[in-house]
Amino acid sequence: MSVEALLTNFSKDMTGEEIQALVLQAKGASVSTPTTTTTTPGARSVAYDAFQAPILPSTNGFDFHIYHMQNIASEAKFARELHEKIIKEFPELRTYPLWEKPMGSHPTAMFEVDTFTPHQTGALFSWLVVNRGPCSVLVHPNTGNPLRDHTELATWIGKQWPLDTEILKSISA
Repeated sequence: MSVEALLTNFSKDMTGEEIQALVLQAKGASVSTPTTTTTTPGARSVAYDAFQAPILPSTNGFDFHIYHMQNIASEAKFARELHEKIIKEFPELRTYPLWEKPMGSHPTAMFEVDTFTPHQTGALFSWLVVNRGPCSVLVHPNTGNPLRDHTELATWIGKQWPLDTEILKSISA
């Protein structure tokens, strides 16, 4: 299906002029939705300011589990330094102590950082993409289902590690 046909099917409630604007943008480098009579100029998604369901509003929105190989001295040192940098750079976040060995469902040494707003989540995510070094990062929402949060809804920055899902199953039941 052509880009034009796809956008036309997607945009049935839009005017011909609005569809044409989408088609022209699609032929370039990006696609954005033009302001219409049904949108407010400058309006943005509520997801910028508050986590949306199924993320629970009663908990922190996201956990960042930062993994390192505890038996590789240079990685362990980097992880300790990264831990300190995060505490200094993001004092408003909840940063847990370093675990120097596997803990719970986590297969290697790690520490956790929790975010409470979408802005914090985006800021920490983008910061870790460029500053994580040899560490891997498991990022997951908190929806009340730890198994699903750590597996289906999770994303990784760096190498993906296998989790002990049996532990997660026992606390998700």
